[in-house]
Amino acid sequence: MKIKYYIGIAIASLAFTGCSEDFLETEPTEFVSSRQIAEYSDKNPGLRAANMAGIYSLMFNTGTGGTDLDHDDFGQKSYDIYGDLLSADMVMGGVTYGWYTGISQMQSTIDYTDIDNYKPWRYYYRIIFSANQVIDGYGGNDAVPESDEGKAIMGQAKAMRAYGYFYLAQYFSEEYNPSEPILPLYTTIAIEAQPLSPTSEVYDLMISDLEDAISLLEGFNRSGKHQVNKEVAQGLLAYVYAAMGNYEEVKTVTQDVIDNGGFSIMTAEEVARAQHDGPDTDPYGGGFNDVSNAGWMWGMDITLDQGLDLVSWWGQVDLYTYSYAWAGDPKLIDANLYAEIPADDVRKAQFDGNLYPTGKFYAPARAIGGQRNIETDYLYMRVAEMYLLHAEAAAKTGDEAEARETLKMLLEKRLDDVSFIDDLSGEALEDEIYLQTRIELWGEGKSYLAMKRNMATITRGPNHLSQAGESIPYNDDRLTFEIPLNELQNNPLITE
Repeated sequence: MKIKYYIGIAIASLAFTGCSEDFLETEPTEFVSSRQIAEYSDKNPGLRAANMAGIYSLMFNTGTGGTDLDHDDFGQKSYDIYGDLLSADMVMGGVTYGWYTGISQMQSTIDYTDIDNYKPWRYYYRIIFSANQVIDGYGGNDAVPESDEGKAIMGQAKAMRAYGYFYLAQYFSEEYNPSEPILPLYTTIAIEAQPLSPTSEVYDLMISDLEDAISLLEGFNRSGKHQVNKEVAQGLLAYVYAAMGNYEEVKTVTQDVIDNGGFSIMTAEEVARAQHDGPDTDPYGGGFNDVSNAGWMWGMDITLDQGLDLVSWWGQVDLYTYSYAWAGDPKLIDANLYAEIPADDVRKAQFDGNLYPTGKFYAPARAIGGQRNIETDYLYMRVAEMYLLHAEAAAKTGDEAEARETLKMLLEKRLDDVSFIDDLSGEALEDEIYLQTRIELWGEGKSYLAMKRNMATITRGPNHLSQAGESIPYNDDRLTFEIPLNELQNNPLITE
């Protein structure tokens, strides 16, 4: 069991140090409370939509993990980097400034007093608390709003609550063990502390929430890809089932998204910068910087109005942004993983000779250190994940022909010759799907999830600054976060 903390930390006014009256503050200023929604929604139905917008803003705003100054505290993409580094597919290539050093060296995760454990715990519980405000405002977990707008908002809130619990379960437990107590469960905005609930109950809530969300979001036309729609809820459900090892359900859900979601696999031109002799200002595809791409299922259209700069995902990863990657703390691909990419694979061009991801993630102007105010978008989920999950599920349920065909649908857009897939079966096929998942989704925050559900042993490549060459199993204590000190101090119902 990995120890974590109390939902009170999810409340906006809580300071990291100590306990105070502010700990029990129940109405964060950036949200409309469920009581206020109940009182005023008849006069102004837009309040409920405003509360959902507040939840989505947590995913990209700075400080949502409870810090004022930490430059690795900027919502979901912060923890995508956490996971990528722990999976060892992403490498800290320098420590000039040192953000993420404790994560990359696997030190933070074994020290429950380290703030790196606190930030994701607070962030995801803050999402959960805020979703509960919306759900309570509609009458609670069993309520079904009458209007289409109400159903859409309720569906989004339930999906976001499941999203919060899913990532907490991944980061704060070593593996899926139904009887192991892992997290406190909160399904209303009541602030009384709760004990750790067993894994089975946490996953049951996720499944129930996502099934409700899928039903409620039927026919919902979202205003932007930052909102959860039916297909995103299905994608989250597929991840939940995969983490449980329920691959029959994964096959069904992902097939529906593939067939009916309206998304397309990103083309070779879209996934990597083309090699050419022209100036960098020429258009040449790639960039992973535009949410309008038909392969993106879920993401945020970042504009200057959001006010993001150095403290952002781009400010950590992109050489062509005013960033730590430019200034001395590059985020590189693991050398062993890079070596596994064939020379004729278009994804090889996503990385330069120093293993920087300069052909995958970049501000379009491609001026080194150039993008000061962030306008490049945030990616949360794309349809390639559904193809890879479907192939993984088919292989693990013995439907190897389906697994090979689905994998080839993706790889045909990456390689000239995919006939080698036809010769794979059994463990070799499963291993190839896992490898292709790591290559295709590098830097997107999904390698950690794949490592956990595939029960993989990772071997850190020679370009890691620490533990290079060490082989580490997925359930090593260093790869899972600890319940933070604040939770242990403030929730007497959590005991080791």
